[in-house]
Amino acid sequence: MKRLLTLSTLLLLSIMTFASTLVNGIYYNFSGTEATVVSGTNKYTGSITIPTSVSSGGKTYSVTSIGEMAFYYCSGLTSVIIGNNVTSIGNSAFSSCSGLTSVTIPNSVTTIGEWAFSYCSGLTSVTIPNSVTSIGNWAFYGCSGLTSVTIPNGVTSIGGHTFDGCSGLTSITIPNSVTSIGGSAFDGCKMLTAITIPNSVTSIGDAAFYGCSGLTSITIPNSVTSIGNCAFMGCSGLTSVTIPNSVTSIESRTFYECSGLTSVIIPNSVTNIGGQAFNNNDNLKFVYALSEFPSFVKMYKESFPVSQSSYRSTLYVKKGLKDLYSKSDGWKNFVDIREMTDEQYEELVKKTKGEGETAVKEIFASEIKEVKSFSIDGKQFSQPQKGLNILKMSDGTTRKVVK
Repeated sequence: MKRLLTLSTLLLLSIMTFASTLVNGIYYNFSGTEATVVSGTNKYTGSITIPTSVSSGGKTYSVTSIGEMAFYYCSGLTSVIIGNNVTSIGNSAFSSCSGLTSVTIPNSVTTIGEWAFSYCSGLTSVTIPNSVTSIGNWAFYGCSGLTSVTIPNGVTSIGGHTFDGCSGLTSITIPNSVTSIGGSAFDGCKMLTAITIPNSVTSIGDAAFYGCSGLTSITIPNSVTSIGNCAFMGCSGLTSVTIPNSVTSIESRTFYECSGLTSVIIPNSVTNIGGQAFNNNDNLKFVYALSEFPSFVKMYKESFPVSQSSYRSTLYVKKGLKDLYSKSDGWKNFVDIREMTDEQYEELVKKTKGEGETAVKEIFASEIKEVKSFSIDGKQFSQPQKGLNILKMSDGTTRKVVK
C-alpha cells in the first residue's frame, strides 16, 4: 500500500511539474529560472508577442524557448513577434499555422527545429537572423506562399526537405558557410529561376532541386564532389550545365527530363555516369566529353537520349580520341562522334575548373552551320533569297537574316 502511494505521489508530482500555466494569454512550462512557451487548452489566435520574461507565483522567468508543437495547427494565428531571450524554436512549433503571415525571429535564436514552420502557407517572407546555426529538416516544408528567404552565415547545412514544396519561392541566398544541401531541400520550388551555389558546398543531395522547372541557370562550384540521384530531375528550364572537375560520379537520373537542356560538359574527373542520367532530354544536341580515357568511365543503360538503341546527341571528344571513344562501352552508342580542336578542348577544361568565361556556343561557333532556309511565310528554299530569311542552324537555333 505504501509503495502504491509513493508511485501515485510521484505520478502526481510529474503531472504538476509539466502542467502549463496561462499568463497573459500564453501558456508556459517553468523549469528553474526559465520558461518555455507551450500549447494550451485553447488554440492561439490573432497577433501574439512572446515576451523576454514572464512572472508567475512571485517569480520572474526568462522565456528561452518555444516548445514542440506549441502553436501547432493554430490556423487563426496571424502574426508572431518572438522575444529576444528565445534561443530555440522547437519541432513543429508553428506547423500548419495557415493564417500566419508574419513572424519576427530575434538574433537570440540559434536553432529552428524540424517541421517548425511547415505548411505555413500564408508566410510570404522570412528573415532568419545571423544567430541561427541550425535549421531542421522539413523546417519550411509546404510554405507555398514563401517568395524569398535569406539564409544566414552561421548555417552550415540545409537539411533534407527544408524548402520542399515552397512553390512560390523566387529567390534564395545561400551563404559561404553552407557545406551541404540535403536531399529534396528545394524539391518543387518551380518559381526559382536562378541559384548560386557557393564554393563552400561539397555535396548536393538526392532530388535537391527536383522539379525546379523555372530554373534557367545554375553554377555548380569546383568544391562540389557529390551530386545525388535525381538532383536536377525535371528542371525543364535549364539550357546548359557545366559539371566541375571535382565531381567523379554523375548519379542515376541526375539531369533526367531536363527538356530544355541543349548541351552538357562532362569533365575528365568523371568515372561513372548513372542510368538515365541525361535521358528524356530531346533537345540535348551536344555532349562534350573531356576524358582522355573513355574506357575508364563506367556508363549505365540509357545514360543519354536514345533513339533505336543509339544516342541521338552529337559527341565531341579530344582531338585524336574519336576512334577510342567509338570502341568504348557506352560511348560507342553515340552515332555522331566528332573531334574538337586543341583550343576548344582547352577552353572547355577551363570551364570545368571555373576559369573559363566564354560561352560554349561561342567556343564552337565555327561548327554551327546553316542547314535550312525559309521565307517569312515558311516556304523552304535551297539557299537564302533576297529580303528577309529565316535560317535554321545546325545547333537547333534560328536566325533572321536580310539579304
